[in-house]
Amino acid sequence: MSEFVLDETERLSGARGQRTVLTLDLLVIEGPGRGTRRRVEGGAAVRIGSGEAAHLRIPDRAVSRLHCEVSVTGDAITLRDLGSRNGTVVGDARVRDVDVQAGAVVRLGGSAFRIDVADEPSFVAISKRTSFGEVVGSSLEMRQAYAVLERVAATASTVLVQGETGTGKDVVARAIHAESPRRAGPFVPVDCGAIPETLFESELFGHVRGAFTGALGHRVGAFEEANGGTLFLDEIGEMPLALQAKLLRAIESRSIRPVGAPKETPVDVRIVCATNRKLAQMVNDGTFREDLYYRLAVVEVSLPPLRARREDIPAIARELHAKLTGKTTALPDAFVTSLVARPWPGNVRELRNFIERAVALGMTEPDPGAVGLTSAPAAALPSGVDAIVPLHLPLKDARLAWTSAFESIYVRAMLEKTGGNVTRAAELAGVNRRFLQRLVARLGLRADGDDDDGT
Repeated sequence: MSEFVLDETERLSGARGQRTVLTLDLLVIEGPGRGTRRRVEGGAAVRIGSGEAAHLRIPDRAVSRLHCEVSVTGDAITLRDLGSRNGTVVGDARVRDVDVQAGAVVRLGGSAFRIDVADEPSFVAISKRTSFGEVVGSSLEMRQAYAVLERVAATASTVLVQGETGTGKDVVARAIHAESPRRAGPFVPVDCGAIPETLFESELFGHVRGAFTGALGHRVGAFEEANGGTLFLDEIGEMPLALQAKLLRAIESRSIRPVGAPKETPVDVRIVCATNRKLAQMVNDGTFREDLYYRLAVVEVSLPPLRARREDIPAIARELHAKLTGKTTALPDAFVTSLVARPWPGNVRELRNFIERAVALGMTEPDPGAVGLTSAPAAALPSGVDAIVPLHLPLKDARLAWTSAFESIYVRAMLEKTGGNVTRAAELAGVNRRFLQRLVARLGLRADGDDDDGT
C-alpha cells in the first residue's frame, strides 16, 4: 500500500464513516536490521524487503527487494510472499499466502521479524457512496476504495490502480480525472500492451521531422497531448525495460524530449497507471525497475474481483442493462439470481458482455412462458414432494432414481387397470408386449392373469 494510504487512514470523522481494524507493530528481531520497527495502521499493506520501495527495509543480501507483505482486514492478519528468491517462512513452513496469529515470527533470508498487535486499534475510512463515477458498488470493499479515491482525486498525486483483468481499472482512472481539478483538461489513455517496442518512445514523447526513417513531420506524443490533464498508462507492466528509465526521468523532471529534438519540453500532467500484473514480483525478477515502481505507487488502489463482492452484481447488472437499452425496467428475479451465482472470471467486463448478449436474445425481458427467466412467483410444489423426489441425491443420481420409481409406479398402475393383462397394458402404454414383459421382470413385479403364450 502507498505511503498516502498509510498516512491518511487515521481516526476519521463520523460523517464519512469508519471501520475499526487491528494496529500492528512489525519488529525486526534478527539480522542486519535488528531493532527496526514499522507500524501498520488503517488496514494498510506493508511491504518488507531490502529495496528502496519497501516500507520495512531490511538490509539483508538474502532478502529480495520486495520480499513479502503484511496486511490487515478486520481481525485477520495476512502474510503474502511477493515472489521472493529465498521464500518466506513461518515456523517450519514456507508460505505464499496465509493468515497468521499475533506474535508470529516470520523468517526471510538471514533475518526475522515479529508481528505484534498494538493496544489501540486504528480506523479505515468508509465512504457513504454507492458509486464513483461510472464505478458501481456499495459493498464494504468498494466503499473503502471510494474513500481513498475521493481523497486522491483532489490531489496531483500519481496513482497506481491494480486488479484482475476486467475489474474496471480504466473506468476508475477516468473517474479520478473527472473528479480532479484537471477535469477540464484532456484525458489521454495509452495502452502499453498494444504498442510495438520500436514505437514506444515516439508514442509517449513524440518525435521531430527526420528523427528516423519515416518521420516526415513533427508528431505530438501522449505526454504533450495530455498537458494540463491526465495521462493514463494502462497495462504499465508491459512497458519495455529499456524505456522505463526514460519514463522515470519524465515523471521526475516533468519534462520530455521528443525523439530527435535538441532540447526538453516541460509538461504538466497527472499520471494514473493500471496493471493486472504483480509489479512487486516483476521488481524481484528484474523486469520492472524498482525506482519506477516506487515513483508510480505514490497512491496504490486495489480493485477486488467481482466474485469477492457478489452483493454488487445486481446493481451493476441494472446499470449495464439501462445503458444498453435506455430503459430502467427491473430485470427478472431469476435472471439476476443466476448472475449472482456465476463465477465471473472476466469480472465486470465479462458481465457487461453477458448482459449485452442477453439483451440481444431477449433474456432480460419478463416472459411468463420462459422457464427460469420469469420474475413471476413459481408455482407451489405439491405436498409430500420430499416423499417422491430424492432431494438428498445429486441431480444425476436423483434423475435415475426418479426414472426407476416412475417406471415401477406406472407399470403397476397399468397392470392393475388391465387386471394383469400384459398384452392390453402394452397396448395402452404404446409399447411392445415383449418390452413390457422384460420391464415387469426387471422390476420384480408379477402380472396376474397374464395371457403370455410364450411367443
